[in-house]
This record gives sequence, structure tokens and C-alpha cells, in this order.
Amino acid sequence: MVVDMGAQGLWVIMLSFLAAFLLSILPMPAWLQWARPEWVALVLIYWVIALPHRIGVSVAFVAGTLLDVLEGGILGAHALALVVVAYVATLLHQRLRMFVVWQQAMMVFILVGINQLICQWVHSLGTLGDRSLSFLLPAVFSALFWPWVFAGLRHLRRHYRVQ
Repeated sequence: MVVDMGAQGLWVIMLSFLAAFLLSILPMPAWLQWARPEWVALVLIYWVIALPHRIGVSVAFVAGTLLDVLEGGILGAHALALVVVAYVATLLHQRLRMFVVWQQAMMVFILVGINQLICQWVHSLGTLGDRSLSFLLPAVFSALFWPWVFAGLRHLRRHYRVQ
């Protein structure tokens, strides 16, 4: 029996995004909502860095639209933010591969911060919005979780030979 490694690799990628979606909608106490990492953005950043020829802006748009539907927010907010994040990560993917994990975590902080800024901007177009910078806290927690997300997804990619 021959297993197509491309199809198997696609399933690994899809399952990692499914896990990220589930972690994104997992109920949490209200006081802990700001500490939730941006799981979908983290998974997207990893796959863009690892496989820029397979994962890019189009996957980011679909993932962002699904996240908007799951969270019941403004349709297109996460889609726009994740497209920008994927575009910047695609531009920087060769440089990001050369960084050690803690340097990557700093770039993840910046990328997720951009994601949060765009989402905050879209949500505040019709209202006054939040005037504090607390909406950037998920970027901090995403950067703190990056080493484990990176190691886990790299292990899966190597184990299943995703290319």
C-alpha cells in the first residue's frame, strides 16, 4: 500500500489548524480572555515559515474567515489581519528560519501585535473602541508560547515528512 506523502502532509497541516481553532474558541473566564494566545496566527506563522510554497496568503484568508465565523465577530476582521501577517511572514520567511527560537518569538510578538492592531482597528471603526493597550496582551502570550508551538509543529512536520 502506497501512501501519498503530500496528502498525508495536508492532513497534518489541516489538523494543526483545527486544533488552533478549537483552542481559540475554548471557553475561558472573562478575566483570563486577554491571556489567550492567538493560536491560529501562531500555527499560520509556523506553516508560512516552514512551507511558504504551500501555505500563504490564500490559506490565511480562509483561516481568518473561518475564525471570524467561529467567533461571531465582524466578518473579514481576522481575515484581513491574518492575510497581512501571512504576507509579512512570507516576505521574511528566510530570515525567520535563521533566527534562534527566542528571536523568532520576538518576531512573533510583532506579527501577532500587527494582527491585534488590525483587528482592533476594524472593530473600532464603528465605535469608540478600547483606548487601553490591553488588546496587545495576546501578542505577549503568543510570543511566550511560541517555543512550544514551534517545537511541537516542527516535530509533527518531521515525523510525518510534510513538505
